[in-house]
Amino acid sequence: MFRRHPETVIAATTEGGWKMALARVVEFDGVNKERLEEMRQQMQGDAPPEGVPVKEIVVLHDGDAEKAVVVLFFDSEEDYRQGDEALNAMPAEDTPGKRSSVKKYDVVHRQTV
Repeated sequence: MFRRHPETVIAATTEGGWKMALARVVEFDGVNKERLEEMRQQMQGDAPPEGVPVKEIVVLHDGDAEKAVVVLFFDSEEDYRQGDEALNAMPAEDTPGKRSSVKKYDVVHRQTV
């Protein structure tokens, strides 16, 4: 259930409380434009990898530094745990580059304007 405000979408539980989404933020090194384009084509229109109950994926790329940041949004702690396990088990050739960090964040606010 969502409560809609002008230009803002905030997740709410059916009990009227707030549900905090979680984000898995992964940084990769050695990501060139060609590899990212190859991955974009693979991901376009496909379902997320098996065992990854992700709700949204955002991929950022700094071509000059050959770095990428992938942000995956999950609805719950259990979804995050399941996705984290599946992604950690993923073969290196299925990732954009060399994984340099993985961090977990609470999603406090998201807004599309």
